[in-house]
Amino acid sequence: MNEQLSLLFVIVETAGILAPIAFIFFHIIRQVLFIPVPLVCVTGGVLFGSFFGSLFSIIGLMISSSLFYFMISKMPRTHEKLSLLKKRWFGEYRNLTVGQVAVLRLIPFIHYHLLNFCLMERNKSFSDYVKNSWVSNLPLAVFYTVFGEFISGFTPSMILLILLSLAFLVFILREKVTVIKWKEFFKTA
Repeated sequence: MNEQLSLLFVIVETAGILAPIAFIFFHIIRQVLFIPVPLVCVTGGVLFGSFFGSLFSIIGLMISSSLFYFMISKMPRTHEKLSLLKKRWFGEYRNLTVGQVAVLRLIPFIHYHLLNFCLMERNKSFSDYVKNSWVSNLPLAVFYTVFGEFISGFTPSMILLILLSLAFLVFILREKVTVIKWKEFFKTA
């Protein structure tokens, strides 16, 4: 993975005016290279500073999320896998709120497109999906771009404290109502 980041640094340094476009494109192809979103956002902060790094990360994440919205319907096996993963992690009848998705995006090991899938199930129209995707991507991009260089210096106990705080926030921001369909509740064995 360090080789890929070194390659990205070389491309950005030599690209000049094309560097932001290359960085946004890197955000789009990041999932194919299996590079975590926070790592790319931290790189954006190092290369472009807090403001422009956050801006370019938001643009790249929004394009990636929009592509996911249109591509997932063309991939039924992936759709089914994400549906099963969602049921296993969050429960069959649980819908995540936009606030919960925003907090879960801050946890590095939570699957980015699983959270996109949860937003897509909650918001059937593309405009609502894009709006809520923007709201949930903004904290991710800003947090990891601005504070990314400081995270590497945290002690393990500090990282554990941050993860516990994020888990507490997810619990507090949960949806308080669960709707179970009549047929599902009285399902015959």
